[in-house]
Amino acid sequence: MASRRTYLVLGVLLFVWAELGTKGQEEEEEEEEVTCRLLGKFDLNGYVDAKNHSVVIGGLFPIHSRTIPANESILEPVSAKCEGFNFRGFRWMKTMIHTIQEINERKDILPKHTLGYQIFDTCCTVSKAMESALVMLTGQEENKPNMRNSTGAYLAGIVGSGGSALSIAASRVLGLYFLPQVGYASTCSLLSDEFQFPSYFRTIASDTIQSQAMVKLILHFGWVWVGTIATDDDYGKYGVKVFKENLESANLCVAFSETIPKVYSNEKMQKAVNAIKGSSAKVIVLYASDLDLSPFVLEMVYHNITDRTWIASEAWITSALLAKPEYFPYFGGSIGFAVPRSVIPGLKEFLYDVHPSKDPNDVLTIEFWQTAFNCTWPNSSVPYNLDHRVNMTGKEDRLEATSDQLCTGEERLEDLKNTYLDVSQLRITNNVRQAVYTLAYALDELSRCEELKGPDQFCPYIPTFQPQELTEYVSSLRFTTHDGRKIEFDESGDIKEGNYDILNWQLDDNGEVAFVKLGEYTFRESKYELRFKKESPIFWNTESSKIPYSVCTDVCPPGTRKGIRHGKPICCFDCIPCADGHVSEKPGERECTQCGEDYWSNEDRSKCVLKEVEFLAYDEALGFTLVILSILGSLVALAVTVVYVLYRNTPLVQANDRELSFLIQVALLIIMLSSLIFIGKPHTWSCRARQVTLALGFALCLSSILGKTISLFLAYRISASKTRFLSMRPVFRKLIVLLSVLVETGICIAYLLMRPPRVYKNMESQVIKIILECNEGSIEFLCVVFGVDVLLAFLCFLSSFVARQLPDNYYEGKCITFGMLAFFIIWISFVPAYLSTKGKFKVAVEIFAILASSYGLLGCIFAPKCFIILLRPKRNTAETVGGRVPTVDKSIQLTSASVSSERNETAVSTVLDD
Repeated sequence: MASRRTYLVLGVLLFVWAELGTKGQEEEEEEEEVTCRLLGKFDLNGYVDAKNHSVVIGGLFPIHSRTIPANESILEPVSAKCEGFNFRGFRWMKTMIHTIQEINERKDILPKHTLGYQIFDTCCTVSKAMESALVMLTGQEENKPNMRNSTGAYLAGIVGSGGSALSIAASRVLGLYFLPQVGYASTCSLLSDEFQFPSYFRTIASDTIQSQAMVKLILHFGWVWVGTIATDDDYGKYGVKVFKENLESANLCVAFSETIPKVYSNEKMQKAVNAIKGSSAKVIVLYASDLDLSPFVLEMVYHNITDRTWIASEAWITSALLAKPEYFPYFGGSIGFAVPRSVIPGLKEFLYDVHPSKDPNDVLTIEFWQTAFNCTWPNSSVPYNLDHRVNMTGKEDRLEATSDQLCTGEERLEDLKNTYLDVSQLRITNNVRQAVYTLAYALDELSRCEELKGPDQFCPYIPTFQPQELTEYVSSLRFTTHDGRKIEFDESGDIKEGNYDILNWQLDDNGEVAFVKLGEYTFRESKYELRFKKESPIFWNTESSKIPYSVCTDVCPPGTRKGIRHGKPICCFDCIPCADGHVSEKPGERECTQCGEDYWSNEDRSKCVLKEVEFLAYDEALGFTLVILSILGSLVALAVTVVYVLYRNTPLVQANDRELSFLIQVALLIIMLSSLIFIGKPHTWSCRARQVTLALGFALCLSSILGKTISLFLAYRISASKTRFLSMRPVFRKLIVLLSVLVETGICIAYLLMRPPRVYKNMESQVIKIILECNEGSIEFLCVVFGVDVLLAFLCFLSSFVARQLPDNYYEGKCITFGMLAFFIIWISFVPAYLSTKGKFKVAVEIFAILASSYGLLGCIFAPKCFIILLRPKRNTAETVGGRVPTVDKSIQLTSASVSSERNETAVSTVLDD
């Protein structure tokens, strides 16, 4: 508001300067006694009623659709004549007259003043709009205006002037004097620039709002590949420009963008047609007025271009000029935004109150009558049905013939079906009414200034006010129309709130084109809402009668992402499969999302699924087999123990320390059962228990074997040295076992307290699986724990290997040697096998090594004895067990009986004593 007031002050200064300059120029001319002459008159048609009125409101309307091309042989500037009577523009003009008469009859608006009007035909051309604006400013139809206001009734403001290009041209002149101009059909976004057009207002929404509505409509139906066609003027160019900006901000794409010429050009028209035919876009936005679009429609019919859905701007969606049944196969199903429909009381009757006989000089009414009834008015110089346009063949048609039928004056308007009399779609017409009321309400508030002014406030008066003073009143105006619409302008002169009707072209029961309302687009300051009516079906002009599919590339399915095509719009892309571990769950994703650490992509890469958790389970074949082997081994060890218990007093069981044999059997049982802890889902307790239990089991087993092998070793030394002093008491052998187990237990306790094992999710070995395993905590501690077992095993093997040459009938030394040899072979083979496997198979290898080594020890040490005890009981005697001494010294007998007898005679027992 502050900026607009600044412009008002500048306007006042400019106006004063212009007046002073004009007077100075007149004085100089008088002094020089130079006379001026008019070079020509503007050829303008319209209506004027300025007598006996306080102020006049100007009006600019496109009553004709074009001008007659100038004769190139005439070198002097000539004001062009118009042709192509426009019924729609004629109705708009009549609506302004009707509204002014209505206001003059009201007592609540301008009760002490009346309004006149001065209306000109712009002929839909910029030149005529400029001529009309200059005439309104100067008060005389001169080619060289002197830029002064009308000398007749005071010109308060102007309503008009139709299309955006016309309003822009007129406003650049009218804005110099800050003369308020209120548009009713101009939607170009450029007119919102308050710096270029400080006195321009409009009762129709800007194309900025319409473009946003179009983009929301496109998004609603899922279209991403859209073409644009626009007229080669300000309306089309700026409309498409704003539309493209909104389209790109919504990540949608323009397939092509072409213009259709204002003056027919076959080359430019064919370029637009070829773009439509060659594009895969099935949805096309048309920014054009109905008059400019007519040649383009004929081209579509000529080339038989169908199966397209057109998105219409407000300028042609309700045009009766285009909404004809013969065009429906090509433009049926069009969807567009229209100004809300309204009903104007008394307008229909006023429109019917027209007849050439009322005023023989009313050339516009005569031309209306001639065009409407296809006849020629008697004794009239008004030409009939002029058309100097260039047709689609590139040749110029000049049709100036008069109709053979004369008008009688008795023709009935009720029999006509044309745009002028159609009051069922009063949309822009209602905007004309509101534009007139805008100036009227502003004048009313200006006239009431005395009633509302403050003590130091200056009040302008009618008709001596300055244009910029009325502009200020317009900018702050707020009023409600007869149909409930609220009119209020923002700083740019645009209305703050309103709505569009969303229309769809359909055929009614009579075969006529009907504008079916699908919904509304409402805008309230920063709130924009697109609403569709559920009960309104949409007609799609496609082969399948379904919603058109308009894309450059089909939407990438889930499991893929968009890949950019260099040099192409973002809607043209390649679909690239997501990498492993990445997914795209929705169609059309730009990037694939990485799955969480516990998840992995499914086969289609469309969803993250939990990774398969791998561990050696009881219910799988491998785990079940190992469980069976473990239980079987435990039962065998238990069976051996039972045999030893039953035959505990036999010489074979008593030989070489019966208690140590029992400890070995118990240790092997523990080892066998400890393998079960390795199977199943790892838990903290199982991770901590399995290695410790295994280490203690082997420590007990190997230390007990060591006690036996040391006894054998000492026995061998006795036989080799022929002495009886190399022997060991049984308690010492027990102490070896106890000491070994205690050392192992201490190390295990330190291991569990300082760096205990824990459950670990191994995701590095296999990306698609989570290997649930035990992290052993400290490799160093684990090496120390099993290092004790390795040391015991080495000592056992060494001592048993040396003692393998004991008497032939007693093979325990050889059996232990073979058992320890198998033990070492198994565990040495275990190392590379363990390091080369992953997952559950690594655990299976370790269990297999445990069971194999346990079976080896159990079989090598106890199988021969159990064979003799159970199957060869006759050999289970003291003599057989004792055997004979090697040939080194046959006098030494190592039977249990001889050893027992010598126990009483010496302080040291022999190695084979029980």
